[in-house]
Amino acid sequence: MNNREYAEIVVRELNAALGAIDTEATEKFADLLLQADEIFCAGAGRSGFQIRGFAMRLMHMGRASYMVGETCTPNITDKGMLVICSGSGTTKSLVNHAMKAKEVGAKIALITINPHSTIAEMADVVIEIPGVSPKSDVQGAVKSIQPMGSLFEQCEGIYLDIVIMILMERLGMNSDTMFGRHANME
Repeated sequence: MNNREYAEIVVRELNAALGAIDTEATEKFADLLLQADEIFCAGAGRSGFQIRGFAMRLMHMGRASYMVGETCTPNITDKGMLVICSGSGTTKSLVNHAMKAKEVGAKIALITINPHSTIAEMADVVIEIPGVSPKSDVQGAVKSIQPMGSLFEQCEGIYLDIVIMILMERLGMNSDTMFGRHANME
């Protein structure tokens, strides 16, 4: 197969998986994000890369957003929200973060393949992205030719960008208003 043939298949997989995400769960996720004073983001591996981009876009919107584990991340309180990306929903470090957030009364959102996981049981909203992952016993309805959890990880990034667009619309923002917060010490 050549690159164009692979691209067509990957785009079809993305369309199928993203099209299966529950709209009501997304609306609840957006509501919780707007209600939170601070948003804490967590993920491991490639999911961690995707959630970092989300934390950055939240900052561009003027929201207080942090990556869990960074040295300049403050403590979470009952006015905060923890957003976790985890295909399995059982990664030990992320389970610990969710337990701490729950203990202090913070809201929790989980983006996952597994809506019945340990973290999902603690979450206020669960965004299920159908996909495959070697770390999850649950395999979503959308099959993939891509390696390992690539489909899920790609969907995380695109989905979180879609959520940013929903928030931008609700807040009357555009790329120009957000670009004013873009890093100037690169």
